[in-house]
Amino acid sequence: MGTAAFEYYQANRERFLEGLKDLLRIPSVSTLPAHKSDIARAAGFIARELTEMGMEGVEIIPGKPAAAGGPAQHPLVYAEWLHAAGKPTLILYGHYDVQPPDPLDEWISPPFEPAVRNDNIYARGAVDDKGQTYLLLKAVEGFLKADGKLPINVKFLIEGEEEVGGEHIEQYVRSKPVRLKADSVLVCDTEMFAPELPTLTTGLRGLVYTEVEARGPSHDLHSGSYGGAAPNPFQALAEIMVGLKGPDGHIRIPGFYRRVKRPGRDELAAWKRLPFKESEFLKKEVGAKALVGEKGYSVLERVWARPTLEVHGFRGGFTEEGAKTVIPAVGTAKISMRLVPEQDPKEIVRLFTAYVKKLTPKGIQTSVGVLSTAPATIVSPHSRWAKAAAEAMEQVFHKKTVYMRCGGSVPIVDQFEQYMGIPSVMMGFGLPDDNLHAPNEKFHLPNFYRGIEAVGRYFELLGQ
Repeated sequence: MGTAAFEYYQANRERFLEGLKDLLRIPSVSTLPAHKSDIARAAGFIARELTEMGMEGVEIIPGKPAAAGGPAQHPLVYAEWLHAAGKPTLILYGHYDVQPPDPLDEWISPPFEPAVRNDNIYARGAVDDKGQTYLLLKAVEGFLKADGKLPINVKFLIEGEEEVGGEHIEQYVRSKPVRLKADSVLVCDTEMFAPELPTLTTGLRGLVYTEVEARGPSHDLHSGSYGGAAPNPFQALAEIMVGLKGPDGHIRIPGFYRRVKRPGRDELAAWKRLPFKESEFLKKEVGAKALVGEKGYSVLERVWARPTLEVHGFRGGFTEEGAKTVIPAVGTAKISMRLVPEQDPKEIVRLFTAYVKKLTPKGIQTSVGVLSTAPATIVSPHSRWAKAAAEAMEQVFHKKTVYMRCGGSVPIVDQFEQYMGIPSVMMGFGLPDDNLHAPNEKFHLPNFYRGIEAVGRYFELLGQ
């Protein structure tokens, strides 16, 4: 790492941190229409940074406007630098949108007022994914500002809908094969297995996210006058939940496991060698009294390579302080399923919808809405791109890179492979206790800085 870019990284750490804080102050919550202007601000922030650091063709690409009561698509940000003749072209992917910060009263410091404590920066989006997106920008900036050039060709594609399904970027990738032509994609939206342990992610679970609506009476009813005779949508939803998944963690939907296969023997053996302690996982990450799930599978297999069904929230009825004796006319439950390789999201939607209908009690009408879907993805650790990434991580962290799967979903990885045949490398710098999607989300600042260096070193290795 002898280039001027790495001296630039060291000399500009404080400025990088202040820039990240500015990005984190923008409440770019993609799922809430009230934050539409904040989404635009975040896209503009990214575009200005790309322009100022010397990228070319910087463009904010608007999505489709709202139609038929649906939400508007959020803008993409594109930029390129293509002057490394004969060298590979790498797409750099990240997202600037974030999850809602609720519940607010559990945050130690406000979610959109970034605070540094104990070498961590706390804010919504700190690690998922503003911090990791921003380190990609700074890795490129170091070469352009200090060397005046990059060792490889790069194209940025940054989206604002990852947390709500990524409809816009999927349409764009499918329709722009010439503009997005590249050799590989670098995704910084994952984590390391443990502190100080460089990690590449080789598998992601897929996702089907649904909203189940149950309707009973034509209007809210007094429970004293009608209780015992009128159907209750919340009681119906509870019965449906119990029918969908048993206390043993087994999903009861007929045909759900038909395509599910266990990982190979070598991969399972490698997971057993990882420094994992179930007691620490329970105490430090989960914070519950006990772990649950399917018997016969290790914790890592349950969270990385087994399908799941989870309930995320209920809406309807009376939830304010005090009492109101009402039988609600309608209730809604948000339910998602994580999928594993070979499970087809479309097939799972059909199976789920049919079984919800079968479980629906007398007097209730149910409907299933699909909010987002994504297939599971497996990437090879043996490609030229993955091997160079592993080497870059080892040179910066001074430990051998390990490989893991991730229980979450990054839909763009499958989309680049499916529509363009471009493989991805998932090089992440988050930690298991970074509280993704939860209060007090954080990013370990030493990983932010080393992440910049590791990506920079990756550029050099690919350019050799």
